Amino acid sequence: MKTNTMGNKVVHGHKCKPVNLDPNRPIMHFKTQVFLCDGGRCKSVSRDNLADSLRELIKSMGLNNGENRIKITRTKCFGACRFKQVAQIIENTKRNGFAPNNNIWLKNVHLFDTKRWQELFLMLAENKKIDESDFEQIDMQEI
Repeated sequence: MKTNTMGNKVVHGHKCKPVNLDPNRPIMHFKTQVFLCDGGRCKSVSRDNLADSLRELIKSMGLNNGENRIKITRTKCFGACRFKQVAQIIENTKRNGFAPNNNIWLKNVHLFDTKRWQELFLMLAENKKIDESDFEQIDMQEI
């Protein structure tokens, strides 16, 4: 029987739904969560199953468990369609304290190849500032 990353046996036909759900068990720790826009316009320019591919890449890099765990989450439209496929990076500040890349928005992630994604994931795992790299960000309007 298949198991998920938490070590639970999974319901047949599902990727992560546990057979025996414990509603009081805490969610798995993550250092960084990357929200990947999977809305209509972004999805139309993205390669199929990008989120699944990124999860496999993270797993191959050993960043799917432990203190540097990176979680990929698909989301619907962010309303930033002019930047094509976008990703928002959120860091677990409650658990990790210092978070140099919290609330970073990246544009044109549909153009990233595997090497570029690896570079990003390594920067996140090593707490390197994305602001000091050549990743294109989306500026947020001041209120």
